[in-house]
This record gives sequence, structure tokens and C-alpha cells, in this order.
Amino acid sequence: MGATVQHFFLYLLALAAGVSVATQQVLNGSLRTALGSPAWAGLISYAGGLITMIVAVIALGERVPSWKIAAGVPWYAWSGGVFGAAFILLAILLLPSLGAATLFALVIAGQVLAAVTLDHFGAFGLTPHPVGAARLAGAVLLIAGVVLIRE
Repeated sequence: MGATVQHFFLYLLALAAGVSVATQQVLNGSLRTALGSPAWAGLISYAGGLITMIVAVIALGERVPSWKIAAGVPWYAWSGGVFGAAFILLAILLLPSLGAATLFALVIAGQVLAAVTLDHFGAFGLTPHPVGAARLAGAVLLIAGVVLIRE
């Protein structure tokens, strides 16, 4: 597979990931309404995600990491689920008042601003990618997009 085709395929997968996040939150919002609880909706969402990841681990034939490997993982690497849960709960709480488009414009803006910052400093083991004029312009345009998309 040529590099261009491979990049195109990877971009499509990344777009699909974005579609899945937006769809997940709309479905979680429906679940919140039906259950009358954002916390229960988030818990059920996470339970579904846990089952999905168990199936993925089995399907991919992944082995359980050794205790030695697990003990060598930096402390901060274990906190991803905490941030994921905070995202799920906040999205469930904010979706009804902000609407899907505004919520996700803000979420994407927050993700990109955080990613540019983390890249710039090479945080958590990332290869540093310094902020330049193009990235700053992209961040400004992203914020402009948030302003334009809100209702």
C-alpha cells in the first residue's frame, strides 16, 4: 500500500473515531433522559466500553502484561480512564444545554489546544513539536469556528 493511500486510510479511521465520539455522546444523552441520571448513563456507557475492550483483547490475542511491566508504567499513565470518565460525565451533563454542535466545537477546540500545548512541551514522553505560526493560526481559526457554530 502506498504512503498516500495509507495516510488517507488513517485519516478516514481518525474521522470515524470522531464520528463515534459524537454519536456516543448523543446516545449517552438519550440514555440520561431515559434513566433520569447522568451518572448512571456514564456508568452504563463505560460498562459497554469495558465489554468492547475485553472482546478486542481476546480477538487480537493480546496477552496480559506481566507485573514487572505494569510496575514500570509511569504513575500518570494510569489516569487516562479518570479523564475519560470526566469527559463522559461532562458531555452528558452539557449536551442538553449546549446542543451537540456547540458542545463538540468546544470539545474539539479544547482537545486541539491541549494537544498543541502537550506537543510543544513534549509532555508525558511525546516527541516535542514546537508551536509555530501555522499551529497558532490553526488554533485561532478553531476558536473562530467555535464562535461561528454556537447557536
